[in-house]
Amino acid sequence: MTAQERRKEIEKLLKKSTESISATTLAKKFSVSRQIIVGDIALLRAAGLKISATPRGYIMNSTIENTDLIFTIACNHSKEDTAKELYTIVDNGGTILDVTVEHPIYGEIIGELRISSRYDVDLFLKKTDNYKAQPLNKLTGGIHLHRIKCNNKEVMERIVHELKKEKILLN
Repeated sequence: MTAQERRKEIEKLLKKSTESISATTLAKKFSVSRQIIVGDIALLRAAGLKISATPRGYIMNSTIENTDLIFTIACNHSKEDTAKELYTIVDNGGTILDVTVEHPIYGEIIGELRISSRYDVDLFLKKTDNYKAQPLNKLTGGIHLHRIKCNNKEVMERIVHELKKEKILLN
């Protein structure tokens, strides 16, 4: 299989998948290294495909259903409250699509998350600890935005209500 054929197959897999696919999984499937897959994804993105990297792997942006409600919240909290924030959102039916901060030099910085379960939250927090990484809100004194996907307005209102109770939302 040529590199171009492999990239076409990766594109097909990502287009039909509703779940993230890890680079390691793709590497095993195509009998290449993980780094080759990372390069393939970069080339597919350069060709115009909207592929997001999440804590669990790659996903096509087109997998967001048109029937889902997507809304943005503004939050302000310390690193210690990150778990509480993420668990509150997923426990109440939301998927955290991304995080955005406004950097004084670079402008808007967006990090793809695609966190939809406690398992995803735990994986995200474990990676944060393993890599000794700081969350993006560290750059802005705790202030950040999240785009959240949910099924309907009632779920959105429940998420907002619970985040207000936890004093996570920016007033």
